[in-house]
Amino acid sequence: MKIRTVFVGLVAATFSMMALAQAPIIIKFSHVVAADTPKGKGSEFFAKKAAELTKGKVKVEVYANSTLYKDKEEMEALQLGAVQMLAPSLAKFGPLGVKEFELFDLPYLFDDYKELHAVTAGPVGKSLFQKLETKGLVGLAFWDNGFKVMSANKPIRNPDDYKGLKMRIQSSNVLDAQMRALGSIPQKMAFSEVYQALQTGVVDGTENPPSNLYTQKMHEVQKYVALTNHGYLGYAVITNKKFWEGLPTDVRSALETAMVEATKYANQIAKEENDKAMDEVRKSGKSEIITLTPAQKTAMKKALLKVHDQMASRIGKENIDTIYKATGFDPSKF
Repeated sequence: MKIRTVFVGLVAATFSMMALAQAPIIIKFSHVVAADTPKGKGSEFFAKKAAELTKGKVKVEVYANSTLYKDKEEMEALQLGAVQMLAPSLAKFGPLGVKEFELFDLPYLFDDYKELHAVTAGPVGKSLFQKLETKGLVGLAFWDNGFKVMSANKPIRNPDDYKGLKMRIQSSNVLDAQMRALGSIPQKMAFSEVYQALQTGVVDGTENPPSNLYTQKMHEVQKYVALTNHGYLGYAVITNKKFWEGLPTDVRSALETAMVEATKYANQIAKEENDKAMDEVRKSGKSEIITLTPAQKTAMKKALLKVHDQMASRIGKENIDTIYKATGFDPSKF
């Protein structure tokens, strides 16, 4: 009887160990935007590919719309290992101490996605990711959202129209300088709080790619949207370094492949999603869409390009010059 009891116990323990061995590795992927945005769809695509390519060894749980962590909480949560993957906007790395990422916030730095990808997929992108390792992070990919538009409750066509407006921004010294260059009063605020702040008049306006503007319903509380395309909003998919390096080699390799495929997908749909979102904003009739004339766009560029010089000491003049060289941008034309 005793031998049988021991045998049953051993069998149970064996099955328990087998079940434990077969349990998938859980990756919590947290982000602050809606599921139907380019980032939201990209993260879901990655989750699907991760399960497929690891043959079920990994399960990616995606938490959209700040349901797990808000803007100000998520980076610390990743460093502590409470979450394994994030895709914060590039403006979030300045407060972390990697201020070079703020070069992506410079207004009118890129004219199109081709110029942008020459930077993110080139030596500059690689060197930026290397700087994250001292913070206990690993950069996996750059994901596009799109080029930003301005919104407010008054017509905004010329630089002077922005004077005195309280404009919500992400936590970025570059974006702070950008709004001040227009005579606005920058207001740093978590993304999840913006709709209510616009609705109640705590802030007068903001900047966003159209997909964020539309999916967060900000257009419902903004009378005007100006197609400035003045700046880029993108994300860096990052993970906890200790977690990433602790993964089995075959699992990590499969996840790297899944990320390459997810990046291609996310970047492909970014422009399509933003164009679609702007069409929906236009059809809603809630906001008047302002298309800048060539003269108005030139005036905006002249007003904002001085931010490049102002931020050179913070971001590094050599970094900015490297971007100019990669894109062929000549600020002297303005």
